[in-house]
Amino acid sequence: MVNESIISLSRWFSRGSLAPNRIVRLFCFGLVGGLLFGGERAGAADLRLGIVGTDTSHAAAFTGLLNDPTAKDHLPGAKVVAAFKGGSPDIPISISRVETNAAGLRDRYGVTLCDTIEELCAQVDGVLILSVDGRKHLPQARLVAAAGKPMFIDKPLGGTLGEALEIIRVAQAAGVPFFSSSALRFAESTQAVRRGRLGRVTRAETTSPANREPTHPDLFWYGVHGCESLFTVMGTGCESVTRRLTTDGKIEVVGQWKDGRTGIYREASGYGGKAVGEKGEATVGTYDRYAPLVAEIIKFFQTGKPPVPVEETIELFAFMEAADESQRQGGQPVTLTEVLAKAWAAGPPP
Repeated sequence: MVNESIISLSRWFSRGSLAPNRIVRLFCFGLVGGLLFGGERAGAADLRLGIVGTDTSHAAAFTGLLNDPTAKDHLPGAKVVAAFKGGSPDIPISISRVETNAAGLRDRYGVTLCDTIEELCAQVDGVLILSVDGRKHLPQARLVAAAGKPMFIDKPLGGTLGEALEIIRVAQAAGVPFFSSSALRFAESTQAVRRGRLGRVTRAETTSPANREPTHPDLFWYGVHGCESLFTVMGTGCESVTRRLTTDGKIEVVGQWKDGRTGIYREASGYGGKAVGEKGEATVGTYDRYAPLVAEIIKFFQTGKPPVPVEETIELFAFMEAADESQRQGGQPVTLTEVLAKAWAAGPPP
């Protein structure tokens, strides 16, 4: 599936002005990060960061970890200095808290509130796109990329698979490093399995809540957390997906990997899961709060090297889109190649 994903994405990118072979060079091997940030930024302290989107609890949580030296899990090396409010009027959970969160950043942490993303970019070294609405991420990423700023994009990368692919293309065209991730990816138990604690993982099952938002595909809103854990331990290579309901009416998505491995995501009330490998089994998918993710974000802005391979991000979103397509087809298996080809045929979003 990795090769098929890159081929499909290469076709998508070929609509632009850059040759497909640059996709692999820029993202799979992170060369652009090394070229842009070199050695001097890697050792620098107090990077100036900007937040786009104050309509999420992550804005205050991330800023507290960075700006408050008395915080339990304080992380030195960067500070949030500016923010752009954003907000989505058609999503109540967004518009109802954007102003309150913005005021908290300003009054508690001294963050400057900017009227435009362009104004914010002029004041910072890197940008965290945290808007809770994934549909906002593409237009916001276009502005950040145009300013030449590296960016972390909170889950979901885009509001659709097509938008996620277009964000990757935009970043590549601008030569701007980026990555997107859920905090679940960097939980210690999950990372231990990824680093080889169990050897080759042959089967994994992960769970998370899957609250729905009508403006987003089913798993993009909250189910992405558990799917992210699944791909962290399984890696790339998923070929097909089947979505069904459990006996208690919850979402269950079964992915078949090309080498015979199986990865399963289930909707549940909590975060968890189990991986089985050559050396036994282990718990995965736990939630270790935000500090591990924010630590990775700081490293990324210091080095320009994304901690999540772009091909894995592509497969994650194709997996979730294939789950929706499987439901539309009455629970039939759907290949990731199929949904990637459909996204490519639709063309880049406006």
